[in-house]
Amino acid sequence: MNAPRPKVVGWIIVGASVTAAVFHLYAAGFSPFTALVQRPVHLALMATLGFLGVGVQFRRSRAKEGELDQETGPPRIGPLNYVLAGLSVLACLYLASENQELVSRSGNPTLLDLVAGGVMVVLVLELARRATGWGLVTVCIMALVYAVSGPYLPGFLAHRGYGVTRIVEQLFLSTEGIWGVPLGVSADFVYLFVLFGVVLDTAGGGALLIALANKVAGRTRGGPAKTAAVASAFMGSLSGSAVANVVTTGTFTIPLMKRAGFRPFFAGAIEAAASTGGQLMPPVMGAGAFILATWTNIPYLEVAAAAVIPAILYYAALLAAIHFRASAMGIEPAREVTPEKIRDKLHLLLPLGAIVLLLAMGRSPMRAAFWGVTSALVMACLRPATRPSLPELGEVMERAGRGAVQVAAACAAAGVVVGVASLTGIGLRMSELIVTISGGNLLAALMLTAIGSIILGMGLPTTAAYVVLAALGAPALVQLGVPLLAAHLFIFYFGCISNVTPPVSLAAFAAAGISGSPALKTAVSAALLAGAGFLVPFMFVYGPELLLIGSPVEIMLAFVTGLLGVIALASSGMGYARRPLRVWERAIALCAALLLVATGLPTDVVGLLLLGFIFTSRR
Repeated sequence: MNAPRPKVVGWIIVGASVTAAVFHLYAAGFSPFTALVQRPVHLALMATLGFLGVGVQFRRSRAKEGELDQETGPPRIGPLNYVLAGLSVLACLYLASENQELVSRSGNPTLLDLVAGGVMVVLVLELARRATGWGLVTVCIMALVYAVSGPYLPGFLAHRGYGVTRIVEQLFLSTEGIWGVPLGVSADFVYLFVLFGVVLDTAGGGALLIALANKVAGRTRGGPAKTAAVASAFMGSLSGSAVANVVTTGTFTIPLMKRAGFRPFFAGAIEAAASTGGQLMPPVMGAGAFILATWTNIPYLEVAAAAVIPAILYYAALLAAIHFRASAMGIEPAREVTPEKIRDKLHLLLPLGAIVLLLAMGRSPMRAAFWGVTSALVMACLRPATRPSLPELGEVMERAGRGAVQVAAACAAAGVVVGVASLTGIGLRMSELIVTISGGNLLAALMLTAIGSIILGMGLPTTAAYVVLAALGAPALVQLGVPLLAAHLFIFYFGCISNVTPPVSLAAFAAAGISGSPALKTAVSAALLAGAGFLVPFMFVYGPELLLIGSPVEIMLAFVTGLLGVIALASSGMGYARRPLRVWERAIALCAALLLVATGLPTDVVGLLLLGFIFTSRR
């Protein structure tokens, strides 16, 4: 039984949650603050929530200071947690209140500046540890050690080395460290989009999306699994977190898939693969896509538009794999689909349309998010069926904080890595190393970058993994002739797909917990189902038409051949076309997939012939 939260902690959390909502809505809708005010205040609020147990991960079975006892539930908040939360507020507000003076004495910090900066770096690492685990913190510590030990390192790793004062200046007293682009994106509009998603979900938007997905796919073969895929695409685009998507939609969809006849591990794998792809699905795509747009200085609408065809290919492959597996298992289409009451909730789709419209009109994501949240609140209150009560509104704000804490912690910690990379110049040297090792061969460079993205993504949140690789790996791809947007989307894709890449596949592990299946077996199946996610990034690098670069005819041709290619890939992976496939037939289907996704008319023709053979031949 869950232990009650202490009253003082509850009041502090409510106060911080309400303050965060009011602060971000005011900044987005009325009067934006400067970077060195907006970002520190944002981090102060998120750190307060995080150190008091909101939005952090608890992995130990025994309860310790501020950690979750898995048998009793809520964390035990001891004196240390109050101290950490208080220090976070003091350090952040010191910077926000002194930002003009700090700029004027740039290069000549006072002792108080350095003490506040040193404390802030330690607090950011501790908050990241609690929110995301040791993976990101380990990378940050390695970066700090690298900044100090430069003169003692060999070869391309060597640099002049920097003392503590210079490192603290870089990380705390400038916008090139903790307060850099990643945290700026979190502070400017990620929080608002998280709040938007929570408002819609509380009003019944999540149930509405599942019901609509059920209307679309419920009567097809493997309908419950296809419903899960479509619903997770919608929800994942709003949440931007594969794991959060799994635990939100998977609670409903995984039991439905199991009742339909899918084995538990496969039901969990479907949900994990579908939830992972949600981060790739426009119009929202989560925090990483906003950082991508800001980092590359490419309008967000252009990023979202370019991501449409790759996302369609990913989900087309997933739906095809579900269909083939259901056919192989003899699962028939459902004769009846339980009707859902969706008429009273259809108005909840209007806020999402408002966001898309505002982005299409060239409004900033910050302003679009403001009107999205505002319209979502208005729409939710229009009808009794969706109107939240006052206690539910309080829960909405706490849930928004819970979702935003992890993003803010990851972004702030990733800023440490980016700040060190900027200070030492390791980013340029890493790019040179990738080019050297690959011998200037683009495919080899892409493979190296993909492997690095997956490895980093296994231990880091998608946002943090993207930020680190954008600083270290993307310049090499650009240097080898890859368009800027394609290079960054390539890294972003592999950072996302790491959520289902064994041995550390967090989305698959979360799904396994819900489905009651072996974690590794679920992860392997999820990686197989998400196979298109490993192939599509190479497709749009070599065929930029998939990113809407080219004439309409070229784009359509690339889309059609790519679609057939991912269907062939799903057929090979599931071992089924119109009938079960032998091993050699699966190999032919795989060859057809590779030929169809490659650019060029000759490969397309051969691929089509092989695919036709697989789907028309009889034994």
